[in-house]
Amino acid sequence: MSTTAASGTVQCLICDTPNAPDAILCQQCAAPMALVHEAAAQQRPPQIVSILGDSNVGKTVYLGFLLDMLSQRAHDFEAVPRGAYSVDLQQSVISHMAYRMFPPKTPMESNEWNWTYYEVCKRARTPKCVDLVMPDMAGEAIAAEVASPSTFRIIQNLLGKSTGLLLLVDAALAANGSAQPDFFALKMMSYVDSMFAGGRKKRVNMPIAIVLTKADYCPECFDDPRRFAEANLNRLWNICDSRFAKVEFFASTVVGSLAYATDANEDYVTPVPLHTALRGVMEPFEWIVDQL
Repeated sequence: MSTTAASGTVQCLICDTPNAPDAILCQQCAAPMALVHEAAAQQRPPQIVSILGDSNVGKTVYLGFLLDMLSQRAHDFEAVPRGAYSVDLQQSVISHMAYRMFPPKTPMESNEWNWTYYEVCKRARTPKCVDLVMPDMAGEAIAAEVASPSTFRIIQNLLGKSTGLLLLVDAALAANGSAQPDFFALKMMSYVDSMFAGGRKKRVNMPIAIVLTKADYCPECFDDPRRFAEANLNRLWNICDSRFAKVEFFASTVVGSLAYATDANEDYVTPVPLHTALRGVMEPFEWIVDQL
């Protein structure tokens, strides 16, 4: 976040690479340099919360609705975007869903990702304010990085500076007997463990919220998310129990009902979100903030 006076360069907030003062994106990791200027204006280091998950798990939609709820002062939170670019993601999600369309998939190229920088205050007897940076990363890029570390070095750098994680897992697939969500989450947690654990007996202390998405397909998930994870995502449950000190499980859904549309000239089916019914969106984020 510092500026080197001698060389006249500005360090990237994510990877610390020196950049020209007028650079728009970091030359190394393509993170927006506006993050650096916003952090300097706040005069305090921001907290980075990363949202992880497999492709099609619902990261973009979840993050868009989360930011929109924060903007509307849900759950005693007050959030102010720092920079107009911070509003792009939530505007895209809300606009698409209003027209009964899912937003487009996040591109794999990191220079196409949406970033958000919000000043978030929780109004309580003892108010708590944090500056949060939350990027919307492509699930395919996350999977590629987990499979072969340093393929997307920006993800590695981002996680290295994160103070909290939201890991989204497809509860609907898991409830239907698919092992894919469990294996992906296991790989993801193993990747995080290898980055932060200091030794065999030391557990990762970073707060991690496991968000079971699409829980409207399996309502029992809302009754007891921990029991659901233990029964349907046992590999994930076991590594969390063994290697992580601060993990909590949450159930979440954003879509009230789906329809499916087809085209006579195409051979695929398109899901159509008929209406939204937000449930369990704020609770994981609120828990993360309380842990920071």
